Amino acid sequence: MPDYHVARDLPKTTDFLVVGGGVVGLSLALEIRRRRPGASVCVIEKEPDVGAHASGRNSGVLHAGFYYSADSLKARLCREGNARMQAWCEEHKVPLRKCGKLVVARNEQERTGLSELKRRGDDNGVSLELISAEDVQRIEPRAQSFGEALFSPSTAAVSPRAVMISLARAAVSRGIELVLDTAWLKRHEQTHTTTRGAIHAGFMVNAAGLHAVKIAQDLGFANDYAMLPFKGHYLYGNDTAGTLAVHVYPVPDLDLPFLGVHFTVTVDGRVKIGPTATPAWWLENYGAVGRSGFFQGFSIGELGSILGQQGRLFIGDPSFRRHAMREPRKSFRRALVSEASSLIDGVKPESFVTWGRPGIRAQLVHRRRSELVMDFCFESGPRSLHVLNAVSPGFTCAFSFAELLADAIDDEPNHRS
Repeated sequence: MPDYHVARDLPKTTDFLVVGGGVVGLSLALEIRRRRPGASVCVIEKEPDVGAHASGRNSGVLHAGFYYSADSLKARLCREGNARMQAWCEEHKVPLRKCGKLVVARNEQERTGLSELKRRGDDNGVSLELISAEDVQRIEPRAQSFGEALFSPSTAAVSPRAVMISLARAAVSRGIELVLDTAWLKRHEQTHTTTRGAIHAGFMVNAAGLHAVKIAQDLGFANDYAMLPFKGHYLYGNDTAGTLAVHVYPVPDLDLPFLGVHFTVTVDGRVKIGPTATPAWWLENYGAVGRSGFFQGFSIGELGSILGQQGRLFIGDPSFRRHAMREPRKSFRRALVSEASSLIDGVKPESFVTWGRPGIRAQLVHRRRSELVMDFCFESGPRSLHVLNAVSPGFTCAFSFAELLADAIDDEPNHRS
């Protein structure tokens, strides 16, 4: 049973219907409720719990906002989102670890990447220090860096599960109806059919993550886009908690929306390696090859569509092609540990044997351009708004992104107040 109260029945009518009980859906529901205390808000979630997918399976890192170009929504929203999520955790007694992050260079080329990240951080107003090799050793003696490194003091760690529970409890306490085990099926005019009956809604918010594009296309939106899933694997270390002081990241390939395999310190001091970003074959392809449960959520239609889109990207996008060729090997334990071992000293394969729950990144792709969409993306109309791309740092940005989305709803002339 969930650790919060949920509605037993689907209401017959609501002013605002939010489809998706992830971090974006719940944050936006709270923001709508704050702006319109007299309006009714209902959140439906197809799973028996909130945050069952990316929101509850991510690394739990609160990003500072220095990876993103200054003209992006990610850059605009991340710094404030970080501060607001940390404040939320402190107010609601959610575990928070203010550990900071090191981004280390492994060669001369990556030192150039550090300079670009520092420039972006400065453009975005993010506190970020370019530090010497001596300072790296002072902050984290095990970290390896080819000369300088970047230190981000505002990067932190949370428990995604604890954050999601706090959001669900806050939503229920503020009069939002939260209905689980309820999937959206279709809409006719303003009547939405679900697996638990029909609901009439003045305005609909589609925050369905992996399934957001399909729902949007059913309503005439997102015609230029497709959804591509990327699987993230984690390995937990069995060393004593506290063996690593900070997160340690590599310099990422800035042509891709992934940050590379890294070391994360969890809220309880444990260390984990990951995540990978392996192209998956269907939307909820959580299982591992050769293990029981691999075909969970299998869809032949999704398989054909996704493999076709991956093939077009492989041909047309050199960055994706390089990524797709090197990433699958990291699904194997020794390869993943070997990849991460270039970041810190003393990494032993026998110390990392416990796999964590895999996650699926709901990554938007522009079909005509055959390119991954790097920034947040949404589309709206008179009676609905569709969140199409809310990938990392979407969890960090949830509250600031919710304000932006609520502004877009306010701008629609026919929304129900």
